[in-house]
Amino acid sequence: MGKIIENPIFIIPVITGFVFIVAGLIMLKFPPNKINFLYGYRTNSSMKSQEIWQFAQKYSAREMIKIGSLLTFSSLFGLVFNYGQTKGVFFGISLVILTAILVIIRVEKAIHNKYKNK
Repeated sequence: MGKIIENPIFIIPVITGFVFIVAGLIMLKFPPNKINFLYGYRTNSSMKSQEIWQFAQKYSAREMIKIGSLLTFSSLFGLVFNYGQTKGVFFGISLVILTAILVIIRVEKAIHNKYKNK
């Protein structure tokens, strides 16, 4: 069992997946009410209006929960595969970066589709 815990293909996605899920739940429960530069999903498109801001906060929170669940589930590959520390860290970090980019792409696409004329 100790080898599994040391496998970066397991540990990196499970920890970051959990963080994504918790952050998404916090954002759903306590979304930022007003446009700000400190807390929330902040992009040029999400900050164009208050209506878009509120939509982006809820949508991004749900996407973070989905992606966090996907990351946590993907950590099961660490139970099967072990490519060593260097390759495992590279794979784990790459997976986290790609899923974070996926959240941004999905939220931006949803904003664009819902608010084409704004």
